[in-house]
Amino acid sequence: MPSKIRTATIGAGHFGRFHAQKYAKLERSALVAVCDTDLSRAEGLAGEVGCGAVADYRELLGQVDAVSVVVPTREHKEVALAFLEHGAHVLVEKPITNTIEAADELIKAAQARNLVLQVGHLERFSAVRKAIDETVSHPVYIEANRISPFRLRGTDVSIVLDLMIHDIDMVLSLVDAPLESVDAVGAPVISAMEDIANSRIRFANGCVASITASRVSMKNERKMRIFSPNAYVSVDFLSRKVMQARKSGDKSAFGLPGIEVKEQEFVEGDSLESEIDDFLTSIAEGRPPKVSGEDGRRALAAAIMIGDSLEAHRALVQKHLDLRSPPNTR
Repeated sequence: MPSKIRTATIGAGHFGRFHAQKYAKLERSALVAVCDTDLSRAEGLAGEVGCGAVADYRELLGQVDAVSVVVPTREHKEVALAFLEHGAHVLVEKPITNTIEAADELIKAAQARNLVLQVGHLERFSAVRKAIDETVSHPVYIEANRISPFRLRGTDVSIVLDLMIHDIDMVLSLVDAPLESVDAVGAPVISAMEDIANSRIRFANGCVASITASRVSMKNERKMRIFSPNAYVSVDFLSRKVMQARKSGDKSAFGLPGIEVKEQEFVEGDSLESEIDDFLTSIAEGRPPKVSGEDGRRALAAAIMIGDSLEAHRALVQKHLDLRSPPNTR
């Protein structure tokens, strides 16, 4: 691998623009081009970051060493697989794909060519996540809430793949046990798919996680509460604060265990830059990425289970609505 890794960003939309900016900045990267089916948009971004622009990603096959795939989820497999088959390392945005079969194809293609396949689960690279890893062990109950106002971007998929998958990945990476069962409820409010959903996930080791996601709120909120034997951790991802309470050796006046409380606040870092730097470092050093294709597949499998449970709930609700509808007398 040369000292500079030839890179490209496929997709020049809202998030693709940020990827291109990081590749243009990072020392290991030599940004070759940005690609978008809207050539004028690609050219506009290329002018900002100082690289070439193309409308067809196939023009870049064999011309770059690594790419970020930042296109609609339904196109992830086609684009990522093409670059893997031409020897390029791939960072694909979350979710890895829209089917388990497609995810397996990408993982197999990367393994066969000894290439890095990383999935863009951004929360893994935050300073807050590092603090969680340092304080949490053996969680028995996790509660996560991720709510935001409605926006058009992301409504081509359900709330599960749009927002909830962030916390699905976080929970799966914290609980060292197979997923055992899922029960989910939700409702479409503005779009044709669920805009609000709650899932209850049970793991084989007894841990339970309750995850709520909404894109029809009046505010933004990203919080997680983690309960372990003898400890409780509260995380606010937006304010970047972590509060930890755990039993101390002291006794209170009533004979109850003393509680030691510790609060931390973190300076905002650049999670995306850290993610892309990890991707490039994995390539340069020949080591696995922090978030592998297998990690992305596991999050997708859980998301699909939640989606199936939501579909069953939707059918039940519709059945009762149909029963309540007055007969058509015309």
